[in-house]
Amino acid sequence: MVPKFAPSRYYPTGTQRPGRAARREGGATAAMPESDMKLIRSKTFTASRAWGALDIANMRGITTRLHWTDQPYIWHVNDGEEVFVVLDGQVDMHYRDAAGEQVALLETGDIFHATVGTEHVAHPRGEARILVVETEGSV
Repeated sequence: MVPKFAPSRYYPTGTQRPGRAARREGGATAAMPESDMKLIRSKTFTASRAWGALDIANMRGITTRLHWTDQPYIWHVNDGEEVFVVLDGQVDMHYRDAAGEQVALLETGDIFHATVGTEHVAHPRGEARILVVETEGSV
């Protein structure tokens, strides 16, 4: 028999996880002080310049950042892998492979994974909000 709740490293022993409604609404509970959690409404995030970013997390040298842009980036190759998630808007992702330059239309919810050595550039179609996970300090 599997218990309904297994303690985890995220919740101190003897406390309960926040209920679904609290997690969905972003509510805090006595078990989880508000300062321990971040709730980010990506649809309302803007930056003062194209590709401006909100640093969300740094997990052992892997960063998670929310970007806002309405302008293309630059052709680049990251130092490591990159995960690029379109949270809002549309982005034409140009990349180069053995067959030459390719373009993939990324829509809300789509994910682009750039492996090591993949040369690429993002061209948003209007405003876009993008979650990027990559090695700290990468281009």
